Amino acid sequence: MLFVCYPKCTTCQKARTWLDAQGVSYEVRDIKLQNPSAEELRQWWQRSGLPLKKFFNTSGLQYKALGLKDKLSAMSEEEQLELLSTDGMLVKRPLLIGEDFVRVGFRQPEWEETLG
Repeated sequence: MLFVCYPKCTTCQKARTWLDAQGVSYEVRDIKLQNPSAEELRQWWQRSGLPLKKFFNTSGLQYKALGLKDKLSAMSEEEQLELLSTDGMLVKRPLLIGEDFVRVGFRQPEWEETLG
C-alpha cells in the first residue's frame, strides 16, 4: 500500500497514527518532495470512482491563490490532471492507494471499511 501525505499536515498525521494502530504496512511518500505524475493521478482517479474535483485540496493556499474555484469547470480533465501534477500542495491528502482502491482524504469510517 502507498500512503501519500504531507508530513506537516495534521490530517495526514492522524491518518498515519491510525494506520500504525491498525498494524497496516505501507510505503510513505511525501507529496511535496515526490509529486504524483499526471499518469499516476489519472490511474488513481479512475480507480477511486470519485469526481476529479475531489482530488483538489480546496482548502489549500495554492488552490485559493490560483483562483481554481472558478477556473476548474472551464478546464478539461486532462488540463486538471496536468495542473495537479505540477504541485503536490494542490492535491487533497492523504491518499491511500491499494491494489484495488484509492482513498482521498482521511475519513476513518471509510478507511476502516476499506481495510476491514
